[in-house]
Amino acid sequence: MPADSQDKKSKYLGCLLGGALGDAIGELAFRYRDRQSLEAALARAEMLRYTDDTAMALGLAESLARRGILDQEDLGRTFHRNFLKEPWRGYAGGPPTVFQMAQGLGLSYVEAARLLFGGAGSFGNGAAMRVAPLGLFFYDSPEIYEQAAASAAVTHAHPLGADGAAVQALAVAQAVKLNPREPFPREAFLAGLRACARTPEMQAKLCLLGDLLAAATPPAAAARALGQSVAVDESLPFALFAFLSHPHSYADCLWDAVLHGGDRDTLGAMAGAVSGAYLGLGAIPRHWLEKLENHRLIEAAALALLARAPRQNKE
Repeated sequence: MPADSQDKKSKYLGCLLGGALGDAIGELAFRYRDRQSLEAALARAEMLRYTDDTAMALGLAESLARRGILDQEDLGRTFHRNFLKEPWRGYAGGPPTVFQMAQGLGLSYVEAARLLFGGAGSFGNGAAMRVAPLGLFFYDSPEIYEQAAASAAVTHAHPLGADGAAVQALAVAQAVKLNPREPFPREAFLAGLRACARTPEMQAKLCLLGDLLAAATPPAAAARALGQSVAVDESLPFALFAFLSHPHSYADCLWDAVLHGGDRDTLGAMAGAVSGAYLGLGAIPRHWLEKLENHRLIEAAALALLARAPRQNKE
C-alpha cells in the first residue's frame, strides 16, 4: 500500500500523466521507429500531442469525478461530447459509430455498442487503453472487474474487450498498492492478473507472458509472440511485458512498448499508465512532461479523481 497520502497523490498523477505521455510518444514512434531517431524527435518537439487514447481516459476520469460512481450513460455522453469537440484525435471507427447510433436510433450507449460487428461487439483495445482512471478510482475495491467491464460496455460489448479492460484496471490497481522502494514482486503481480482474466484468450496470453519473462526473452521476440494489433489480447499482454521487464524505469518501459511495431500509441498509453501508477510522478522525465499537451489539465483530472475516490481508497 502507498506509504501516505503524498505517495498516493504522486501515483495518481504518475498514472494519468504517464499514460498520456506514453500515448503521445507512441504516436511519434509511428514516424521515428528506432530509439535514436525517436529521442532526437523528442528533443526537437515543442509539444507532444496525445490521441483518442488519452482523450477517452480523461473522459472517464471526468465522469467518475463528477458522478462519484461508474455511470454508463453519463460516461457515454461524456465520450460523445468530447469526440464532437475534438474528432481529429484519431478515433477508430467503433466509438463514433456507437455515438451516431445512440443519437440516431434513440438507444443507450450500451445498447448501441452491442450492435457492432454483427452483434458480437468489439474486442479491440479501446476500453483497456482508457481504463487507467478507473483502476485508480477503484484500486481497493473487490468489484474492480465488474466496474471495468461496465466501463468497457459503453463501446466494447465483446467479453474479450471487457476482459482486457479489467486486466489493465487491475494492473493499475496493483501498481498503486505497491511501494516502489521495495523489491518488485513480479510473480505475485502476474499471478493477480492471471486470476483476474476470464476469457481463454487472455488467460493463455498471460501464461505465455510469464513464460517469456522467465526466459528473459528479448522484447522484439516477445512482441512477435504476444502480438501488437488493435485486438486487446494482441496488445495488452505486450504492454504488460514492457512494464514487467522494467518495473523500476518509466523510460525503459516506454522504449520497449513503443519501439517494436504494432499499435504504438496504445501500447505506450497502457504501459505508461501502469509504470506511472507504480513509480509515481517523480520517475517520469520532467523534460518530457513539460512538453506534454494539456499536462496541467491532466494533472487537474488526476487530483479531482483522487478527491472523489471511494472512502476505502482514502484510508
